[in-house]
Amino acid sequence: MSSLLEKIQRNSTIKDTNILSESKFFNAKDMIQTPVPMLNVALSGKLDGGLTPGLTVFAGPSKHFKTAFALLLAKAYMEKYEDSVILFYDSEFGSPQSYFEAFGIDTNRVIHTPITDVEQLKHDSMAQLNNLERGDRIMIIVDSVGNLASRKEVEDSLSGKSVADMSRAKQMKSLFRMITPHLTLKDIPMVVVNHTYKEIGLYPKDIVSGGTGVYYSADNIFIIGRQQEKDKDGLTGYNFIVNIEKSRFVREKTKIAVEVSFDGGISKWSGLLDVGLAGGFVTKPSNGWYSKRGEEQKYRLKDTNNKDFWVPILASKEFQEYIEKTFMTGGSGMINESLTEEDLEKEFDNAKHT
Repeated sequence: MSSLLEKIQRNSTIKDTNILSESKFFNAKDMIQTPVPMLNVALSGKLDGGLTPGLTVFAGPSKHFKTAFALLLAKAYMEKYEDSVILFYDSEFGSPQSYFEAFGIDTNRVIHTPITDVEQLKHDSMAQLNNLERGDRIMIIVDSVGNLASRKEVEDSLSGKSVADMSRAKQMKSLFRMITPHLTLKDIPMVVVNHTYKEIGLYPKDIVSGGTGVYYSADNIFIIGRQQEKDKDGLTGYNFIVNIEKSRFVREKTKIAVEVSFDGGISKWSGLLDVGLAGGFVTKPSNGWYSKRGEEQKYRLKDTNNKDFWVPILASKEFQEYIEKTFMTGGSGMINESLTEEDLEKEFDNAKHT
């Protein structure tokens, strides 16, 4: 290490100051792998990736599986770390104990904290984070910020005022501005459920509620859409479409489907068939039939939805590389060409004569 590097590191008043290549905050991220490969892809761009520390937001209309996604991630976190706990901030009270148990979550390891306004969430979450250390295995869920009022809105209502509340967006930005550094520094994943609304215009798009604060702070923002799944007897379930609104790892505007049936719950193999077909790893020799590349055996659609069909494909290095190339943000150099002094002189000289 050079003397200048040592001097700067020694003079810093911040204990975690370190050389970037040796910093624990920029080394390999702790990834919480879920049992749904394409959900791992949505979270990290990799089949064997998953949830990382920081802020992840699931936003969408009511009844769009947002809380279920959060609990699916909580179950994966608790399975990875047997001593972990979930801190569950609840403003909607729409998740009874049976909902946690349906995901196999041990409710004795869940701290339930009811909240009524943004300031209450901010004060309590900061009190918790200030007293936690890196290595404390905790995951935070907020269900939801979309339904939280500001304290001013509550006080105005109690005093009979009907003026517009301009403080909520500021309080929301303050909340996320304060907690975000703690999440990364202390290796804590936080999953927030939020609402969306339609912007005004000829082609309205979904906007995540709460102002710009959540956009600036979040590592991942997923806007959830929904499509019906039907058979001859009627509705059988839904395809929930995970739209990548913002991501540190995955190309934005990517769409990944997660299939949920009324009978079987979440399909572990959701979304893989479309990717397999697009990459040529699965073929469609005739209408209604599918085959693995290089094989003659044909499968009906329902027969592709199992581990016997997918595990050999998932284990293929070629398929894993295809997934990463298709979904991950580029990792190549940001400057494609270098300019020499001669190049610059030529450009300046040309500019003088034009």
